[in-house]
Amino acid sequence: MVVRSMFGSMLLVAVVGGACGGVSPRFSAAQPVAVIVDRPDRPVLHRGGPGALSAAADATMVVIPKSRSIAGSTPEERQLAADDWAAGAGADASRAAAWFEREEPRRIVELPTFRIDLMPVTNAAYAEFVADGGAPAPTMDEATWRAQGFAQDWATEVARYVWVDGRPPEGRADHPVVLVSWDDAAAYCVWRGLVVGSPRRLPSAHEYEKAARGDAGAPYPWGPVWDASRLNAASGPGDTVAVGSIPAGVSPTGVLDLAGNVFHWTATRWPVDAPGDGPAAEMTVKGSAWDDHPGLGRGASWHGRPRTARHVIVGFRCAGP
Repeated sequence: MVVRSMFGSMLLVAVVGGACGGVSPRFSAAQPVAVIVDRPDRPVLHRGGPGALSAAADATMVVIPKSRSIAGSTPEERQLAADDWAAGAGADASRAAAWFEREEPRRIVELPTFRIDLMPVTNAAYAEFVADGGAPAPTMDEATWRAQGFAQDWATEVARYVWVDGRPPEGRADHPVVLVSWDDAAAYCVWRGLVVGSPRRLPSAHEYEKAARGDAGAPYPWGPVWDASRLNAASGPGDTVAVGSIPAGVSPTGVLDLAGNVFHWTATRWPVDAPGDGPAAEMTVKGSAWDDHPGLGRGASWHGRPRTARHVIVGFRCAGP
């Protein structure tokens, strides 16, 4: 990650890319993506405030040591995931098969040591970033939501997440922040790096997968089979829950909430060999969300969303050296 900062004009540019080793050319590290943090409507990124919540979150990052680990999936594993999803959703497995066919082939990879947040970024932590001028509050209106083409119903599944007067919804301070675009998520991580004095960025998709699966490469963070008691999914409350509130879902690396609750933006393009990094580009999201069924939430799962998308099922966490 390269950061250039000029506090006179507050120009700050980050170049991020997925870290990956020992991978076939088709599935090499993500192409670098330029993140233009400062924009005319947000002239100040960091005023030098204490950033107490962000600093506290940084103190709970988990170190993932360099090692060789299992990544990706076999055709049999992908078919089983599609069948599990179809059974849980009461749908035709052929609909899901295309999603799971996008996964990388099972293989051994080696990543350098990195750190990743213990839990997703919360509304409370993101509010510091908003107050510091880093991004507008996560907001949405019904027309814009419908224009994005997502399935969730505005009145019953979206409006509850919209910030009002620059403040998070009541009672959701410790829930994962959602309705955040990829660029704003990436900008938050850069900002937090400035707050704590050490570079921060979005994790690559491969880093996320390693944090979720450890070295042995179990399909889910907790083991080989789906267990609804270990994540917030469709069988749960039908809403986000407080981060870290399901400790039984901890991964082998000691990281929480890597399956369920919200998907996570990553620094990796979707698909990984896609050219360009303009506003129409899609980025990889990893994990799964509060409305998902078995099969998703596996470390090997890959999905893409436009980098401009603001979704109620997508949040993020930060990584660093």
